[in-house]
Amino acid sequence: MTISHTAPVSSGALWTGRVLSGIIILFMIFDGVIKLPPLDIVTQTMVPLGWPADPNVARMLGVIGLVSTALYAWPRTSVLGAILLTAYMGGAIATKVRIDSPLFSHTLFGVYLGIILWGGLYLRDPKVRALIPFSR
Repeated sequence: MTISHTAPVSSGALWTGRVLSGIIILFMIFDGVIKLPPLDIVTQTMVPLGWPADPNVARMLGVIGLVSTALYAWPRTSVLGAILLTAYMGGAIATKVRIDSPLFSHTLFGVYLGIILWGGLYLRDPKVRALIPFSR
């Protein structure tokens, strides 16, 4: 089976993928938008994580997250967006590991988001299913 000839996905799987992707998109929009204005709560919570209390750093992270999310939301660039969001979440995981955050509730949160992100993309994109076949 080539990437151009993939088995059709059921309507239920397609909608499940859309819902999972929608959850990630909404979460990442919130995460990015809250970092754009110079909110004191955002900059002050960055300090314990080892980041400077600089609104420009928060804004930069917000823009990176929003651009990556927009790429993920657009079907033609969704794989690139998923890769960029995975890298973004990897940075969050590394930050949490560095400050010795609780493992399951904080450190692995980016892993949970990544599973939802790629699961949603897998269910809604036949090319991703052809690239990563779980069954034959």
